[in-house]
Amino acid sequence: MINDSKTIDNAQLHDQQEDIPSNPSGNRPFNEVLDSNMSRRKVVGGSLGLAVTSFLAPNAFAGFKDDYRDWWSKGNKSRHHGELVDFEPVKIADVIDTTMPTISEDYEYQVLIPWGSPIEPGATTEYLGQPDSRPSSQEAALQTGLGHDGMWFFSSDHRDYVKFGRHFRPRCDEGMLCVNHEYGTNNHALGKSQPENLEDVRLSQNVHGVSVVKIKCNRRGHWRVVKSNHSRRITANTPVSFSGPAADSALLQNPNGNIPLGTINNCGSGPTPWGTYLTCEENFNGYFGASLGLVPTEEQERYGFSDQGFGYGWYQFDKRFDLSNSDYANEQHRFGWIVEIDPFDGTQKPVKRTALGRFKHEAIAIAESRNGRIAAYMGDDQRFDYCYKYVSNKSWKSAIHDGESPLDDGKLYVARFDDDGTGEWLELSIDNPVLAQRFDSQAEVLIYARIAADLLGATPMDRPEWTTVGKHGEVYWTLTNNSQRTEPNAANPEAPNSDGHIIRTLDMDDHLGTRFQWEIFLLASSTRGTENVFTDPDAAYIDPQGRLFIGTDGSQPDGLQDQLVVFDTNKDNPEPKRLLVGVSSDEITGFTMTPDQRTAFVNIQHPGNGSPSATNFPASFDGVTIPRDCTLVIRRKDGGIIGS
Repeated sequence: MINDSKTIDNAQLHDQQEDIPSNPSGNRPFNEVLDSNMSRRKVVGGSLGLAVTSFLAPNAFAGFKDDYRDWWSKGNKSRHHGELVDFEPVKIADVIDTTMPTISEDYEYQVLIPWGSPIEPGATTEYLGQPDSRPSSQEAALQTGLGHDGMWFFSSDHRDYVKFGRHFRPRCDEGMLCVNHEYGTNNHALGKSQPENLEDVRLSQNVHGVSVVKIKCNRRGHWRVVKSNHSRRITANTPVSFSGPAADSALLQNPNGNIPLGTINNCGSGPTPWGTYLTCEENFNGYFGASLGLVPTEEQERYGFSDQGFGYGWYQFDKRFDLSNSDYANEQHRFGWIVEIDPFDGTQKPVKRTALGRFKHEAIAIAESRNGRIAAYMGDDQRFDYCYKYVSNKSWKSAIHDGESPLDDGKLYVARFDDDGTGEWLELSIDNPVLAQRFDSQAEVLIYARIAADLLGATPMDRPEWTTVGKHGEVYWTLTNNSQRTEPNAANPEAPNSDGHIIRTLDMDDHLGTRFQWEIFLLASSTRGTENVFTDPDAAYIDPQGRLFIGTDGSQPDGLQDQLVVFDTNKDNPEPKRLLVGVSSDEITGFTMTPDQRTAFVNIQHPGNGSPSATNFPASFDGVTIPRDCTLVIRRKDGGIIGS
């Protein structure tokens, strides 16, 4: 535990605190579930692979698959060997300049919306990375934030697609881009290790949250930000509302009576079938501190609260984040949720959907069952925490027709992985006597979902992060790593597990049941010693044809920076192909496409960890200009399908 945050950059605090598990449950670790003699080939080639080929449940984007099948067949035929993933990969030897990204020779990229760029033309001045200044808090509230992470592209015609169905082809040259801003260290955002006044805190708070911007592509293929009534910044101080079973809980009310404000540490994301954006609050605990010191309660300890948090120092000037201030006793409970944002209505408050539970949400992926009910798959990103699923009680169309949200009325489950390649979804319900002994209401169960999951015997996992739903309804879960693992086995052959892995699950009842099958899709350690080496899988996106895009977050082998790789999931033993390598000390995260699959967006997060001596990206290297997080627009030079 670091006790003096003033002497350490809070980027280091963020990483070190993230490395400390807060799960004391003693539930059976996942490494004991896997048989130590099971080979990778046996795991990957098991019963799930056979089940997936015959399981035809539609996912939330089935209409897009049908809409563009003819486009894909015309533009995505084999160029060389009949391969679905058939681009020239970036070789290790190709990465010779870590101050700039390296992309496949078949591709090109454009920089879009770097930190400090106005959310629409004329909204404010642009911050260009000047080392001797930073934006004001007022300017930051109208600029693209810092820490680009999860995102989604919504075609300008997306609502018409939702209304008219799969035969409607939405535009691919114009739309709303929603981008998360996970975090920005004090040294990066403020140019100092600690805030010195409330203005510094407001600046830090305003580079967090979400940017909603309208972007358009011109005839030369260049994307730019354009004006829109829907463009906006959502920050740590934006009014929000709560909905669902815990919305009226006393645990979400402060004695001060202040209204709910803000969203922070917005990590992964996901779209809904009805055309809204879901942003996920992850390491929210790190923004709180305690001016009088903290002896944490059981609940605070389970969620990782400490007296100095990750060193941001907000609590020194903003009482909302001071755990010692009894007037704001429940402010801590107002974060850790999934937040719904309407990208086409800039006047609508973001809504925190409490039925999805409170934990360190990394991302969310929604699948649609045959009867229109939805299942939302979510990971809790901390070592030894859990995989979750939410199932709506109504079809999403019926709920919306009735003036309700599909995300307010449903059941929340947590996963237990069994030895035989099956598992069970355990419902987090106050009707369960085990939970009724600990909690007084369903609201409490949801607010303290981690503790409820502990009591039910969920399986501790190795940092469940992003989820994405494949073309047959299978779900891919990235598990980035676990530095606290002590016992190696076939599934995690190194101790600690420094490389991570990807798991694939398949629900047995069209996403609605309580049983599932599972298998290891890939052990990242198996790529070591190969040209295709990659570790620490994080961001995940799968396209309608089965290309799985994975962005990494962690020190890569062989001198590589974090990277974007692509798998053909239709193969029995898929190998990653390297499409992009980032810049020094960055993370490759977030991924979305236009509906025709010919333009993709991916983020470069915290280039150089904010240090201009490492990189000045997106500026050319000069050793002085402050590097800025940004979105890359990538496309094939021949105009083909991304990943092909």
